[in-house]
Amino acid sequence: MANVLIKIEYDGSHFSGWQKQPKDRTVQGEIEHVLKYIALEDVPIHGTSRTDAGVHALGQCASFEWNCNMPVEKLPEVMNRRFGAGGAGRSGAPGDIRILSAEVMPEDFHARYSCKGKTYRYIIDRTGDIFRRYYAFMFPDAGSLNIDEMRKAAEHIVGTHDFKCFETSGGTPRETTVRTVSELTVNETDNEIIIEITGDGFLYNMVRIIVGTLCEVGLGKKSADELPGIIESKSRASAGFTAPPQGLYLKEIYFV
Repeated sequence: MANVLIKIEYDGSHFSGWQKQPKDRTVQGEIEHVLKYIALEDVPIHGTSRTDAGVHALGQCASFEWNCNMPVEKLPEVMNRRFGAGGAGRSGAPGDIRILSAEVMPEDFHARYSCKGKTYRYIIDRTGDIFRRYYAFMFPDAGSLNIDEMRKAAEHIVGTHDFKCFETSGGTPRETTVRTVSELTVNETDNEIIIEITGDGFLYNMVRIIVGTLCEVGLGKKSADELPGIIESKSRASAGFTAPPQGLYLKEIYFV
């Protein structure tokens, strides 16, 4: 029996989120289906983050117990062949899930509870290209955003705070809403604005609400200097709108 960690990349456009559901297609459900096909038994997996419908991942992680003769290092190749054809096993056809790596971990390792931090990326489109609608926020006022003001606002978010104002209802109840954001950057190119945030953990929709709040600052609807008061208020009504899921990517997970 081996304790295995896999790193996963997926296009969340056609999934009802990460977490397995009885009737809807989910990332966890698809991965467990393929692992069962290989192992000939149920293989429950534990993901680090429960991404919502439409959210993508560049570096999601999951751990599970592996009691099968197939070597762990072979799992990415075999699993990706199955994903590439909707489970039909045809090689050479890419799917919307890809296993990037698989490795054996210590017995006490757990993909969720051993996590020390995460980085999320959020992309705002400036081009209006309809073919990007599933992979970026098609924000109609993107060209009017004041990037310098957004950066000033971001500076107030970095640090250890009670981020209750950036949590929407519907998530798993938390013992505390205090989190530490170690880095929050706002960068731009001709085609897009890229916001990246790193922290020790995130509340339900926290990243998307932070993005919406920064956008309101960028439009002049809020001032960068209002951020300390918004955070101190602990009121969801004080923060900005919730940006849509299509622009959000789980970029990286840290275990040490």
